[in-house]
Amino acid sequence: MAKLTPEACRAGRALLKWGVRDLADEAGMSQATVVAFESGKPHNSSTADKIQAAFDAHGVEITNGTGTGAKLLTDRPKPKAKKAAKKKK
Repeated sequence: MAKLTPEACRAGRALLKWGVRDLADEAGMSQATVVAFESGKPHNSSTADKIQAAFDAHGVEITNGTGTGAKLLTDRPKPKAKKAAKKKK
């Protein structure tokens, strides 16, 4: 598995059309943590692992061939449906 870099993280989000909030929600972390990671700030190894797991769950493969990046797998799993907010009466 290729190392997740800030550039590959941004590329992965772009493939999924995710904002920072979407990735933070899927990875179970704060938006500030995602922004710090993508800015190249020092981070815990668990941060990269959680982000990688979120991408894996949605069919994004991180690559480091001739350059860092990401690709969307064609046989990717269907995303989980988000729970609808309950309306107050």
